[in-house]
Amino acid sequence: MDLTAVMRWFKKQKVVTVVQLASWLSCSVVTARRRLKVLSAYTSYNRNGRYYTLPEIAQFDDIGLWRHQGAFFSKHGNLKQTLVHLVTHSEQGLSSTELGEMLGLQPRSFLSHFRDHPAIYRENRMGRWIWFAADSKTREQQMQARLAQEVAGESRMPSDMEAVMILVDLIDHPQSDVKQIARRLKSKQHDIDVTAIRQLLEHHGLLKKTVAIPASDT
Repeated sequence: MDLTAVMRWFKKQKVVTVVQLASWLSCSVVTARRRLKVLSAYTSYNRNGRYYTLPEIAQFDDIGLWRHQGAFFSKHGNLKQTLVHLVTHSEQGLSSTELGEMLGLQPRSFLSHFRDHPAIYRENRMGRWIWFAADSKTREQQMQARLAQEVAGESRMPSDMEAVMILVDLIDHPQSDVKQIARRLKSKQHDIDVTAIRQLLEHHGLLKKTVAIPASDT
């Protein structure tokens, strides 16, 4: 089976396992893996890397992530490579909660494996783990930006009217993360800062409800 036929089938399925590909090609799993390598296929960073897609198919968002039917992909590579990229390229570091929201994974299910990674550094700030770049110059810039954000956040709680709009949106879309809530409200001409939304949800103990996590993800 030539590669053109493989690509046509891939575009129809969008996401496949190597076993499915081997069955369709009537070849061994080893041969199927070779085909995937030739096609520069992406491997899912969740579900033990079982799923594959092609660069032509993945519709990555502005941080390089794409999800399809429970399979999560990153143009930065596997979970470790993606985590390092997101943390080191963030403006003010990322909290464990923020990383979980971005990656669609429960923080406890994966972050403990990376606490000693040489490229990243974590620090407990006000009871929350914040992840920064290990590079001292980058880390200092991130920490200064984080501090400024924390100071601003302390004085920025949504107004009563904004709080009602946020909570109504959350009721209508219970699996949303804070960025999705902010985008929907902005489309309705209500520009509410993500930090303010997160602070409101944390205050009411609702933040954990804004991350949809498939039970089988690792």
